[in-house]
Amino acid sequence: MDDNEFRDLSDACLGKVAKWLEDFDPDEVDYTAGDGVVTIEFASGAKFILSRQSQMKQMWLAAASHAFHYNWNPTTSTWLDDKDAHELFQHLAEAIAEQVGHPVANPSSEPASN
Repeated sequence: MDDNEFRDLSDACLGKVAKWLEDFDPDEVDYTAGDGVVTIEFASGAKFILSRQSQMKQMWLAAASHAFHYNWNPTTSTWLDDKDAHELFQHLAEAIAEQVGHPVANPSSEPASN
């Protein structure tokens, strides 16, 4: 994958997550997005960071004292963890649900935005 393709794919990923987060109650989940990063903050003080790592051509998620590195899989059109191949959006939904104490929808159902 070349740099431009990676940038387009990572921008779509970050845009999808930011759009998805717009529907959360800001008293539960707040976020900021920009410059290749989406920062997610919770009422408890916990913070998750989803970021583009251009040199590695990966998306990185720092969540609940764990770091996850995701590679683009063109066959499935998904970001998959480089260790156990779990999917980024599903994992993010599960991690946020754990923080807020109730189930949340998977951002995969949101349209991509650039």
